[in-house]
Amino acid sequence: MSANVKAMLEVANAAVPRIDPTQARDMIAKGNVLVIDVRDAPEIQQSGKIAGAINVSRGMLEFRADPDSPYHDKNFERQRSLILYCASGGRSALGAKTLKDMGYERVYNLGALKDWIAAGGQVENAA
Repeated sequence: MSANVKAMLEVANAAVPRIDPTQARDMIAKGNVLVIDVRDAPEIQQSGKIAGAINVSRGMLEFRADPDSPYHDKNFERQRSLILYCASGGRSALGAKTLKDMGYERVYNLGALKDWIAAGGQVENAA
């Protein structure tokens, strides 16, 4: 049986808690949180990113998260909470589900950057 994007998103959204900007801000304030922007670099250049977030494009997420990968990013620690977001919430949902499948337990989908901005969340220009 083949899957389509709609079905994949339904599974991802059922497996990963969706949080709102207020919940994300509270989690960030408490610490030990990694905020991950899974958009591509040109998108970040155009609109910035959540202050303090790292950029790991959706296509590299598994490689950065896997400690056995030569591309591993040491910011990915299993004891940290991981908050993902993108432009609309789809890529972050799929990415967050993948991280859950990889053994990360505290993974959350913030959804869209525009929702963070609308709620008064701080954004920084891409470095």
